[in-house]
Amino acid sequence: MLAKAREEWSRHAFDAAERSLISVLALAPNEPTATRMLGMVSQRRGNHAQAIDCFQRVLAVWPDDSDLHVCLGIALFERGDMNQALVHMRHACELQPRSAPAWFNLGEALSRASHTGEAVTALNHALELDPMHLPARLSLSKAQASLGEIDDAIAGFRDVVRREPAHAEGWFGLSNLNTVRFDAADAATLQRALARNDLPPRHRELLGFTLAKAMEDQGNYGEAFEMFRHANASRRQRVRWDAAGERRRVDAILRIFANDMPAPLDPEMGREVIFIVSIPRSGSTLVEQILASHPDVEGANEIKDMSQVIDDETRRRRSAFPLWATDATADDWQRLGKQYLTRTAPWRKTKPRFTDKSLVTWYLVGAALAMLPAARVVIVRRDPLETCLACYRQCFTEQTGFTCDLDEMADYCIDFMRLTRYWMERYPDRVLDLPYETLVAEPEPVIRNLLDFCHLPFDPACLEFHKTSRTVASAPSAAQVRQPIRKDTARSARYGDKLDGLRKRLRDGGLLAE
Repeated sequence: MLAKAREEWSRHAFDAAERSLISVLALAPNEPTATRMLGMVSQRRGNHAQAIDCFQRVLAVWPDDSDLHVCLGIALFERGDMNQALVHMRHACELQPRSAPAWFNLGEALSRASHTGEAVTALNHALELDPMHLPARLSLSKAQASLGEIDDAIAGFRDVVRREPAHAEGWFGLSNLNTVRFDAADAATLQRALARNDLPPRHRELLGFTLAKAMEDQGNYGEAFEMFRHANASRRQRVRWDAAGERRRVDAILRIFANDMPAPLDPEMGREVIFIVSIPRSGSTLVEQILASHPDVEGANEIKDMSQVIDDETRRRRSAFPLWATDATADDWQRLGKQYLTRTAPWRKTKPRFTDKSLVTWYLVGAALAMLPAARVVIVRRDPLETCLACYRQCFTEQTGFTCDLDEMADYCIDFMRLTRYWMERYPDRVLDLPYETLVAEPEPVIRNLLDFCHLPFDPACLEFHKTSRTVASAPSAAQVRQPIRKDTARSARYGDKLDGLRKRLRDGGLLAE
């Protein structure tokens, strides 16, 4: 049965492999090889809790197994326990200092935890041990991009696609910088890569988005739109998105938070926090960069702590959010606020304030302000037509299924505006409306008003935000925020009647004028 499980693992039949391994362990409980394999299968199936349990049990038998520490570190990281994950990753490198994969996994984890300087060191070490380790080269380029080392990032991505001309992640890394112009030779290489029949769907999509941008660089907007449409249609088959369900969720939030929340026990709680709320590609990274240029503010990037606190409470109450909000007492909201502040304490080690730029917080503003009544919320919004097009042109992760279809993107945008307008009306002293176009047109008065709203003294560094050195996790914005504000980012006019359906949808939703 163990041999059968190995064969099933080799052909990626993970469900079958799990059944075989459970049968093995029924006959030989805690058999370490089978337990280890069950952990690996569980990890591949996304069951990280079971993977952690398996790896911890096997480590009791083989405590000096470097690969086991790496596997446990990955599972812990995916469950949100970054500190323990890094402990195991580092120990793996101590146990096997000549292992390029161990240093690569440590570097990848450090990068994803925003310890980008340490990540660069670890990834460079992996490449010293194995110069042909393309995943390490790729991760190093991403880390360099987030630090603003754009030329080094470009060189690294170019090295990847030179070695493997069909390397989808390498091409997409170049494209995602939004600073590289692709020439006709690049477009031809991408077309040859897309002609292969052995590409996984995700790789085909990444190449498709990159080729579409290459077509834009050649001025072929009609062909580019068709390529975006084709790549997004492929994504839509793989990702889940329930537009009607999302609308019902927004309706429920509006209904429940129309009721008064309990008076806070500590009205000053949460003054450390500045939430930045937006749809992707609307200027939120630029606003965070401006605030993080202030000497009192740390930019935390797209952290997930608020949604994780809400999700934990949802599981504890066994009731969906926002339904349980009607039963929450002042003590409950304060308890949740303290949990959030404890989770985010690392962002206040050197500066008293920090930004939280999670792109799902727009659903949670009412809960966030019940938990943290002194927090500030900045809602960044951009022209809805440009926003929808920018999202449609970007190949996001599977968590952003609404970007695959322009009608669904429009519906998402309409729901966003519907709910955020309510937050602005309900909490005018704690929620700021910041239109991207106004920031671009009049940066100094808008920035001064932003700082005043956040109770921050004016600092000229915020006007020269592009000179601030920090990690920027959003790859498409990492290079852009290192430049002065640009006024030439609008693209919708180049696509003409291709966007007529989107215009009508937005107009019908009240977001575009007749």
